[in-house]
Amino acid sequence: MAGVILKDISKVYPGDVLAVKDFNLEVKDEEFLVLVGPSGCGKSTTLRMVAGLEEITKGELYIEENLVNDVAPKDRNIAMVFQNYALYPHMTVYDNMSFGLKLKKVPKDEIKKRVTETARILDIEELLKRKPKALSGGQRQRVALGRAIVRKPKVFLMDEPLSNLDAKLRVQMRTEISKLHQKLQTTFIYVTHDQTEAMTMGDRIVVMKDGIMQQVDTPYNLYNNPVNIFVAGFIGSPQMNFIEGKMNIEGDVAKFVFAENEITLPKDRTLLIKDVVSDGAELVLGIRPEDIYENGDVMQEYKNCVVDGKVEVTELMGAETYLYLKVADNNIVARVKASSDTKSGESVKLAFDPNKIHMFNKETELAIF
Repeated sequence: MAGVILKDISKVYPGDVLAVKDFNLEVKDEEFLVLVGPSGCGKSTTLRMVAGLEEITKGELYIEENLVNDVAPKDRNIAMVFQNYALYPHMTVYDNMSFGLKLKKVPKDEIKKRVTETARILDIEELLKRKPKALSGGQRQRVALGRAIVRKPKVFLMDEPLSNLDAKLRVQMRTEISKLHQKLQTTFIYVTHDQTEAMTMGDRIVVMKDGIMQQVDTPYNLYNNPVNIFVAGFIGSPQMNFIEGKMNIEGDVAKFVFAENEITLPKDRTLLIKDVVSDGAELVLGIRPEDIYENGDVMQEYKNCVVDGKVEVTELMGAETYLYLKVADNNIVARVKASSDTKSGESVKLAFDPNKIHMFNKETELAIF
C-alpha cells in the first residue's frame, strides 16, 4: 500500500504566519489526487511537507502506513517534480536521469535498463545524449518526469509542473501525465492553481483557501455540488454567476427576488428551502453560464425563471458564444450557441434553468443546495 495519510497537519512560519491549518486527508493507493487553489492557499506547502522539504509544525504524516514526520526526504520513497525542472545544465539527459540512482549505488546495468525503459515510455530515447539547453520546454519536463520515474518511487509529488509551458503544450502534457499515471499505477499528488488541470486530471480534487481545505471530492461532485461560494466560483470556466436577493415564500411557492426579477423554484427545491430559511431571507443565487438560455423552446419551459438583461460584450469562441451582460446591477456571463446573433448593446430576455440553480447562505456562504 502506497497511500498517504495526513492527520491534523498544520504549518506555522516564524511570525505566527499560518500556512496550513488542521489538514486531514487520506490519499488512496494509486490515486491521482490534485491540490488546487489560488496563490498563497497552502497547497505547495502541503506538498512540501509530504516530501519532507518543510517541517511539520503539528500533526502526523504517514506514507505506506509508516509515520514519516522525522524521516529524511531521501528515505520516504517519494519523488518530486518541480515547476522549474531543476536539471543539471552540464549533464546529458541520460546523466540527469541516472544521477539519483548513481548516488544510491545502483548497479550500472540496472541503471541503463531503467533509464532506457523510462526514455521509451516518455518518447525521449533520441534525446539521451543531449544537454538541457538543447531541449524545448516540453522535452525538459519529460526529462524531469523521467528522472523521477527511474527511481520507482511509491509516491509521485508534482508542484505545478506545467506552469512554464505554453498553452498548447500544457494540454498535451496534461494528457501525457494522465497516461503515465495509468501505466505506472502508483500514487500521484499534483499541485496546480489551474482548475482546468485539476478537473481533467484528478480522481479527486482538494480545493484550498487560506491554508484550509474547503472541499475534497470527485471533479463531477465539485462542479455540481460545491459546498460553498468559494468552491462554486473557483471551479468552472467561466465561473459561476452569483446574484444577491431575497427569498419570497408564500405557501408552497418560493421565489428568489432581485430588483424587478423573480425566479420561481421547482417544487423539490422549494421544500428544501422552506426547511432552512424563512420568508424574506437574504440569499445568494448561483447559476453556471451554460445553464442560462436566451431563446428557443426552453424559454417557454422556464417561463417562471426569465429575467431581463442587457448585452455589453459578445465573444465568439468557435463552438459557442459568451454573452457578458448586465442583469439589474449584476454582471452575468451566459454560454450560448455559436449561432447566436445577439449584438452588444441589445436588451435580451434570459431563462435560468431552475433545476440547475444553486442557493447559498449570504452570511456563511455555505450551500443550501
